[in-house]
Amino acid sequence: MTDLKLKALQETADRNNYLFGEVDPGLLEAFPAPGGPGEVSDVSSQVIHIEIPEFTSLCPLTGQPDFATIVIDYIPSEKCVESKSIKMYVAGYRNHGEFHEACVARFTKDLVTLLDPKWLRVTGLFTPRGGIPFQPSRVYIKGGYELAVQRIFAARPAWI
Repeated sequence: MTDLKLKALQETADRNNYLFGEVDPGLLEAFPAPGGPGEVSDVSSQVIHIEIPEFTSLCPLTGQPDFATIVIDYIPSEKCVESKSIKMYVAGYRNHGEFHEACVARFTKDLVTLLDPKWLRVTGLFTPRGGIPFQPSRVYIKGGYELAVQRIFAARPAWI
């Protein structure tokens, strides 16, 4: 390989270093939630569902990779998470050693900090290791919205 090609590869790796470093919640971005005052939809009953099928992290004990689909459901207050920023954020877990439960807890904390949602649930559907499936889940309900969340879910399909 020529020096020019090697230099180009190194420049690309340097530009993409954020992808495989540590988990960086600063990569997450938000935009105004649709359905605010004067808009057609009512944001109070809007549930956003996101699935991330290519999540990977490392077992902190063995260093072996763990694979999962991360499922996010939330009722926005004023902001929604931007999809490209989630993709960049998730890439930070690739070489990060953390237990399944801790990954889900961190993901939840970072989204709550960014969005301040009325309700949020993050579930990790991890591929079984040793024949044991792990599916940790974290739920956040913003104070004062408990009853409203119950009403919304009473009228929603079972998958929520």
